[in-house]
Amino acid sequence: MPETLLFRHEAMLYEGAEAFVAGAAPFIRAAVAADEPIMVAVGADKLDLLRSHLGEDADGVVFADMAEVGANPARIIPAWRDFVDANSGSGRPMRGIGEPIWADRSPDELVECQCHEALLNMAFADAPAFHLLCPYDTAQLDPEVIAEAERSHPYVGGTPSGAYRGHEAVPHFAHPLPDPPAGALERPITPELLSDLRALTEREAQGAGLAEERVHDLVLAVHEIATNSVRHGGGTGTLRIWRGDGGVVCEVRDRGRIAQKPLVGRVRPSLDQSGGWGLWLANQLCDLVQLRELPEGSVVRLHQRP
Repeated sequence: MPETLLFRHEAMLYEGAEAFVAGAAPFIRAAVAADEPIMVAVGADKLDLLRSHLGEDADGVVFADMAEVGANPARIIPAWRDFVDANSGSGRPMRGIGEPIWADRSPDELVECQCHEALLNMAFADAPAFHLLCPYDTAQLDPEVIAEAERSHPYVGGTPSGAYRGHEAVPHFAHPLPDPPAGALERPITPELLSDLRALTEREAQGAGLAEERVHDLVLAVHEIATNSVRHGGGTGTLRIWRGDGGVVCEVRDRGRIAQKPLVGRVRPSLDQSGGWGLWLANQLCDLVQLRELPEGSVVRLHQRP
């Protein structure tokens, strides 16, 4: 990544809790000493460690529990965008620590977190001076996860990463999704059938034991994505629904393209904007949203747990 770009995206490799604090605390204290805005989004246990270690310096930090902020990884970039927008007027450099990947992430979540890490380089390429440090626990994570971090971060451990792909590379849009199970329900998407698709989604979500609010959220998300198929995906598509991931999975396939808008669903639409709301709402309403580019179009897969 060229040095002229003001966004510095860096992976911090560490092994265990003590090494995490040893790497993160000086970074935080430097920001506090320089009166630079800083936000730290990591797990609750690490938040407690840092608060205890930092003492009064913790008062100058915005803390966020990544298990809440980034439960759906697609919500993390908007959180950083809010932080940058709120502080960019100060004229001071900004800092952040964000740890989206930990050992208990599901395989699906892990891939989406890796997609998020790659998209950060594009999302903040033109941001004011912003140094984002991403910790990776080498004692808990698979070596391939660490290798991918070296490919998605321009800097690793303070030095340029020789494996970095480039700030516009997001290979995970082509990462294959597992096939739906043989028993998945399948329905065509047309303007006339949108009401029937909402009713089908509601029945399946209720049958899977989802709470009523979770059912409502999934129905709305499916409606938004199916409506996108009608408006932007060639006028039609296919909805598949099945039980999985402890809840319900809904998939919409159509002839639309997403590769041209890799940040779709991660950029909050303006209130006067007519389009761009479907995937944004789906990310706010669902536990996980997966987007993939296909030779014949695209697929959106929505996961909702009880």
